Amino acid sequence: MFDSLSDRFESILQRVKGKGRLSESDVDEVMREIRLALLEADVNFDVVKTFVARVRDRCVGEEVSKSLTPGQQVVKVVDDELKTILGGETFAITYAAKPPTVILMAGLQGSGKTTGSAKLAQWFKSQGRNPLLIGADLQRPAAVEQLRTLAARIDVPVFSDSAGPVQTARMGIEEATRTGRDVVICDTAGRLAIDMALMAEIRQISDAIQPGYTFLVIDAMTGQDAVNTAESFHQTLALDGVILTKLDGDARGGAALSVKEVVGRPVAFASTGEALDDFEQFHPDRMANRILGMGDVLTLIEKAEQVYEEEEAEVAARKLLDGTFTFDDFLEQMQQIKKMGDLSSLVAMMPGVPKEMKNAQIDDREMARVEAIVYSMTPQERTTPEIIDGSRRVRIANGSGTSASQVSALIKQFGEMKKMMKGMAGTGFRKAKAKKSKKKGKKGGRVTPSKKAAATRVPFELPGR
Repeated sequence: MFDSLSDRFESILQRVKGKGRLSESDVDEVMREIRLALLEADVNFDVVKTFVARVRDRCVGEEVSKSLTPGQQVVKVVDDELKTILGGETFAITYAAKPPTVILMAGLQGSGKTTGSAKLAQWFKSQGRNPLLIGADLQRPAAVEQLRTLAARIDVPVFSDSAGPVQTARMGIEEATRTGRDVVICDTAGRLAIDMALMAEIRQISDAIQPGYTFLVIDAMTGQDAVNTAESFHQTLALDGVILTKLDGDARGGAALSVKEVVGRPVAFASTGEALDDFEQFHPDRMANRILGMGDVLTLIEKAEQVYEEEEAEVAARKLLDGTFTFDDFLEQMQQIKKMGDLSSLVAMMPGVPKEMKNAQIDDREMARVEAIVYSMTPQERTTPEIIDGSRRVRIANGSGTSASQVSALIKQFGEMKKMMKGMAGTGFRKAKAKKSKKKGKKGGRVTPSKKAAATRVPFELPGR
């Protein structure tokens, strides 16, 4: 996501990082390039103007001029201001004192509203809540059936009725109260474009159910059109936040960088893939780091925490420290990583990873080839790969449908990985842990991020690349 913008920012800021002194003309040149990069990313013109002005004011002031490392201070200023225009703080949900907490979903047709409703329900389930979905989109053919199909996959009930959207929404709240559901998500109808009928219907539903939160679902890939849509809806509904869909396919980032400044409402959640669990809270600080090529360690840690059990991670980390990590352990870690999501997106979250590696698309077939090679080894070979000689390599290659050179490459990379892991996770993971502990407070029985990071890494280069 935001690949084009990230590449531009990295290129621009890389030239000033090592400078011992920065003149006003140097700053102006950087600002011109940043302005152009943001405009090409389809960021709202007024947002670009405000952003560049704020960055320049700070960069030509004492904050940078008296710094020991002016170039790095400029990067910090840009990072700070990016966080500001992205929303500043992460959007937090406050649950109703008397359940259920009611959420109204609005948006144009095709924005991903129905799928977004199911994804939000899945997110609430992961928070220990018991959501109910209301299918109030009675206009689009099969909209309710689509919602039921998605909800069945996450075991969340759906309420709908043919009495009309407003009555259906009202009856859905009553059903949630009767069945003890503490969160209600109401999916509403959309149109291909904003019109009076759409706004009147959504306003009536809102008046009927009095939602605690009203979220607008917009397609991140539509850029400025998404922001204009948000403005129009906000005039009618008084939005609480925005849910961005298709963020994984947004190479520019115009919508995400414009919504908060233009509409005055933050991006609350983001859909980052097609799967129902490819949905997460939108963290402005983490997104700013991604845009500037600094990685996103905290999200990587959270993904690891979702799939790793404490005992498993402790055992894996201990083996890495002892140098007894085997190909069997490696296979197990690959299975866990698959649960965390697309490998390319995980690599992009790691700090310090070269741009070329971030932009590389890691084919699932290559991971399957690695698994085939390991499965073609004997138990002894997996435990002690040093015994694999020429004849064994040929046998493994024949059994896995690969070449002897690919087998050799994997064995070599595995050895290098073991050496790297013995150093354990870098300072990025320790800093991330400290930052996370300050925000959330320490939790007993949790595995340290450094151990989890070590337990979830695999060689970046796969055989055949």
